[in-house]
Amino acid sequence: MKWLLSLVRLIDAINEGVGRFVSWITALLVLVIFNDVVMRYVFNKSFVFTQELEWHLFAFIFLVGAGYTLLHNGHVRVDIVYARLSPRTQAWVDAICCLLFLFPGCWLVLTTTIPFVENSFNMMEGSPDPGGIPYRWVLKACIPFGYLLMTIQGVSLFIKSLLVALGLMSPTEEAR
Repeated sequence: MKWLLSLVRLIDAINEGVGRFVSWITALLVLVIFNDVVMRYVFNKSFVFTQELEWHLFAFIFLVGAGYTLLHNGHVRVDIVYARLSPRTQAWVDAICCLLFLFPGCWLVLTTTIPFVENSFNMMEGSPDPGGIPYRWVLKACIPFGYLLMTIQGVSLFIKSLLVALGLMSPTEEAR
């Protein structure tokens, strides 16, 4: 069990670090949007590169930050029934949902997007618009990377949920 808790700590630390990095990208996104608004409304200028950078950063934040969001239980779900369950039953629900939904969903996205990214890389895909961002494959590579981070965070969630469900760890206990 000690090695499982070490694995959980490692995975949680990876996504915690990634989440902190992504938070700085969020601050950068705010600056880019502010710049775009000022250029558009004060100077009556607009740049394709700036507009594409906005949605590239936005996509990066949501894709790469998904594992961090899962770590902190921030994904949207309907808690009408779940919230009324005991912590051990909630842990069973979380473990079963990882097996039935999270892992197959992540596997599907990973297996379908890797060839998508490879194709984009092989053709050195860039923006079709003049002045746009080159190397669009870099953004597309965030899709499998983000889902990989979410998958490993799902492994951590599954282990923690299983330990709580089996009574080997308390629901409030951190993986020490």
